Amino acid sequence: MINTSTTIALIGCILGLALFSCQAPPPDDKFIGIQLWSVREAMNDDPDGTLKALGEMGYRFIEAAGYSDGKFYGMEPATFRQLVEDNGMIFLSSHTGLDLPAQDEWDEAMSWWDQCIKAHAAAGVRFIVQPWMGNAGYESLEGLKAFCDYFNAVGNKCNEQGIRFGYHNHDNEFTVLEGVRIYDFMLENTLPEKVMFQIDLYWVYAGQADPVDYFYKHPGRFELWHVKDETEVGASGMIDFERIYEHSDMAGLQYSIIEVEQYNYEPLESVRISLEYMLDADYVP
Repeated sequence: MINTSTTIALIGCILGLALFSCQAPPPDDKFIGIQLWSVREAMNDDPDGTLKALGEMGYRFIEAAGYSDGKFYGMEPATFRQLVEDNGMIFLSSHTGLDLPAQDEWDEAMSWWDQCIKAHAAAGVRFIVQPWMGNAGYESLEGLKAFCDYFNAVGNKCNEQGIRFGYHNHDNEFTVLEGVRIYDFMLENTLPEKVMFQIDLYWVYAGQADPVDYFYKHPGRFELWHVKDETEVGASGMIDFERIYEHSDMAGLQYSIIEVEQYNYEPLESVRISLEYMLDADYVP
């Protein structure tokens, strides 16, 4: 029997898919993206050349990590989007966020989000992901619940502009707070139709948890995956990516995004090696 929380999660996933069905690219084998934090120094020094190199490698879309004051990597939204598309990729997703505002700062924070969402809509972005949570979310369940309510509010604003909002984990979400694992609490106290989760596979393992367990507990909630390893994807052998991908439908996976944060080679070479690993893996959709 499917319990209530599972039913709600599935409804949320269906709503999320319906919201973006008109925007999704046509089916294509190995539609794999890259989180630009992986090549952050190269993006700062030479965004044009870096995006050209990534497109030539075979990356199909990018997830930005350079939004500020209405611009992406210092460029107007339409300009950056065009640069990405000129190099054969799509500007699909973006990492950005704002800490939990105090009660008397709520309106100011919502105004910031209005500007942020407007800029992302102008750039054609389909997902905005907050990749961190402030200290209040790790200090008490009351603070964590406030973050969940905040994320629900932001997700509602994103929905109004045709953008999906989500949260990206690190390893500290798998610690226990007042008898409850933080990540579990977040999944149970955010609304599936307003907040999806971008699961970072490496950080789940670093937190001594199993992503597949979460797919069973919360089917449909994990629409974006950060495919990551200690260094280049597949290099450590510590993560059974094939087993994880066997459960991708249950998870609700829509897009796989490579991220490399520690390198055995120069960053552009590391992300090339990681992409080749994914392209060669017959279990990756």
